[in-house]
This record gives sequence, C-alpha cells and structure tokens, in this order.
Amino acid sequence: MDFLDRQGEQHRLDALAKQPGAFGVVWGRRRVGKSRLLIEWSKRHGGLYAVADQSAPTVQRRYLAEAVGARFPGFNDVEYPDWRSFFQRLATDARQANWHGPMVIDELPYLIAADPGIVTVIQNWLDSPEPNPSLVVSGSSQHMMHGAVLDADAPLFGRAVQAFAVRPLRAGYLREAFTGLSTREPISVYALWGGMPRYWELAVPFGRDLDNAVDALVLDPSGPLHDEPHRLLLEETPPAVALRPLLDVIGAGAHRVSEIAGRIGRPASSLSRPLSTLMAMDFIRREIPFGSNPKSDKRSLYRLADPFLRFWFRVVAPNRAGLAESPRETRLGYWHRHRAALEAYAWEELCRMAVPLLHRSDSSIAALGPWEPAQRYWRGNDPEFDVLARSVDGTKVLVGEVKWDTTGRKAPSSWSNLPPVSFDAIPGIETLEPVRVMFVPEGTGSSDNDGFHLLDARTVLNVLLYDS
Repeated sequence: MDFLDRQGEQHRLDALAKQPGAFGVVWGRRRVGKSRLLIEWSKRHGGLYAVADQSAPTVQRRYLAEAVGARFPGFNDVEYPDWRSFFQRLATDARQANWHGPMVIDELPYLIAADPGIVTVIQNWLDSPEPNPSLVVSGSSQHMMHGAVLDADAPLFGRAVQAFAVRPLRAGYLREAFTGLSTREPISVYALWGGMPRYWELAVPFGRDLDNAVDALVLDPSGPLHDEPHRLLLEETPPAVALRPLLDVIGAGAHRVSEIAGRIGRPASSLSRPLSTLMAMDFIRREIPFGSNPKSDKRSLYRLADPFLRFWFRVVAPNRAGLAESPRETRLGYWHRHRAALEAYAWEELCRMAVPLLHRSDSSIAALGPWEPAQRYWRGNDPEFDVLARSVDGTKVLVGEVKWDTTGRKAPSSWSNLPPVSFDAIPGIETLEPVRVMFVPEGTGSSDNDGFHLLDARTVLNVLLYDS
C-alpha cells in the first residue's frame, strides 16, 4: 500500500532535522504506522533507521551495530560491552564523516526493558558539549515511553524538541487506499479496520469484497488477525494480558464503571488504574456528556476506542468455538448479525469527528463555523442528541442527528421526526442559536426549507482528509 498522509507528522520531523543534535520522541499504538513514518522520513533526510528487538542487551547491540554498519563500515566488526561504548563510537564515526543524523531508534522500550541504564546513556549523549547527530526514538509501549521520556520526573523529560503521538489515519484516506468505493462504502470499511494502516494494508487486496476480507483475515481461525487483541496485549512492555477481561466486558456492552466491575467481579474502586492504562494504550476512551465537567461527572462511559476492536469483541470473542468449527457461510453469519449496528456506530463517530472541520467543506454550514469538538448528550429521561458542538465564537450550537439506515430511500426531508431542540437541562447553551444538521450517508442537497442542513458521507469524508 502506498504511504498515505502523515503530512503534519513529517513537517514536525522535518523541523527537527534542521536542528543539529536535536532530540525527538514519537509514540503511539501498535499497527498505527509509526515505523513506516520514520522509515520514509529517515530516507528523505539521509538518516539511519534501526529497530530494537526483544533480547539480551549484548544481542540488541549486535543487531543495532549491523544497522549502523550499513552507513559506517566496520562499526559492526566490534563487540560493544555496554551502551556507553556503543554511543561513543557512533558519535566518533559521525563526526569523522560529518554526518548530522538523524539517527532513529524504533521500539526503544525493548532496550529499556533489557537494560534501564540506556536512558542515562542517552541523557549523556544529549547533554554532550560535542555536537552529536540528531536522535529520534519511538515506542509502542505507552507505559515505558512515559516512564523514560514523557512524564515530568522522567530522565529525558523536556529534552525533546518534537514529541508527539502518531494517530490512526483519517477516514477520508480510505478512498485513496481502497479504489472504486461508493459514497457509503468507506463507512463500512472504516467500521471494520478503523484508521490502522496495517489493517488497511491487509484488506486492500480484497477491494470491495468485505465478506472475503473479513473471513480470510479475522473470522477464519487461521487468519492473521484472528487473535489480534491478545497479540497486542502480549506485545506490550510489560505484557498487558491481565487487562483482557476489561476489554471483553466493555466490548460486550458494559460501559459504566459499576457495570464493568459487576461483570468481572471486582470492586469499582479498583478499576481506576487499569482503565487509565487502557486509555493510555488507546484501547478504550472515556466519553462524557456534552456540557459535563470531565473531572467530576459520574455519567462517564468507557468504550472501545478502535473500530476493529469493537468488531472483534462483538463478533469474534463470544463466538470462538463456533468460528473454529463452522464453514465460511456460518462464520460470516456471525458478522452479518452485527454489521448494521457496527456501521451505524462508526458513522456516528465519524460525523462527530468531522464537526471541527466542517468550516473547510463546500456545504451550506461552512460559513457558520468553525466549531468546537462535538460530543453526545444523554441524561436520564432527557432527549438524547447524537452531535452537539458550540461554535468557536460562542454564539451558536450545532445540533446534529445521525441517520445510517437510509438505503433505498431518500434522505429525511423534515426535522419533525427528530428530538425537540430543548436545552433547558444542558448548562451554558440556553441562549445560543441552534444550527440543525442531519447527517445521512447519502442525501440530495445540503439544506432545505425546513431549516436544517443535510450533510452526507461525501462531505464528512472530504473534511476528514485535513490535518488537525
């Protein structure tokens, strides 16, 4: 698959490359494309890319020396007794060759896990009065990266001139990766693979044939993604397989802390740390109602953050035995049972993601923005809203209703079937002007005489090509 997007990330790394001796830190969830980004960027700048392995320090240094030896002949002819001697030789060879980097070390947490002393060595490298090559480190283990680099008390904290997380690709790029998709088909693809480049790469050869892709890659017990969540947890440093029960119950529909605790048989008070860990790993997210205080609101919901994980825990996890013993038609039946609900949720999620970027669209609502990030609203018996967002100028509020099942019918032509626009229970927006929006996968026009704006998947996906 072609290298897509990442313009914002590359611009930040390009700025780092212009500063001799600069230090950069990149992190993010596995499968999100960190390595591909760093390889492509390193090539453009004549850099040196090396990836760490899970092994003993002596073996790790030997493997990295082989990578360095491709640029500095003879570097790999030496056995380095420690990381200090390794980096000292690298600095010497770089100065003699007038090479300023960048040096990229991918999966730094593997090196730290085997020898925590490497953090001090890197610290000394960065503090050296001699000009050393610029250095970029990356890692998938959020826990290890925070402990070494990102937390305020970490040894390398504050030394990075660029430090950022690599996020999933925006859904707008699905139309570049998967050719020939109809207006609504990218939503179906997103509901399966999310924005993870690795999953896209595996699915692209199947094209528009989602049945074959789902079965061959996930439902078939021999498929490469059949055990993906377990593998992701196992590859964490340290392994996070003990968190699997939380993912199981959240994926099965338990979203409140009390519900999660009840299903796994643990006190609710004991879940704060494991839930925080899963959020740091980008496996789950905490959702709060529009207008609520994120520090005190007790109506928080915890949901799986990735569409692929939602699909896996809804379809694969509860049917492992059936999938192992059934033919293809039966396996696909498990997915078809949940497909519409998964796609509807994905479409609603994408509509909220698009709201802060709608001012860049060609729709009738563009001139009314920009808008703050959108949220849902729910509270007791109050009307629920799929999409609520304040305008940045503080004068308007976007009130959105999301429809998915409009196949074979025209988009709704009136607002009459939508919840009443009553803001009495929502603090802070009682006096704002409501801007009504209906999101449908396929529609005709952008607004009508009933006073609302109609936005379809084309508009949503177009704005989701933009960087933040």
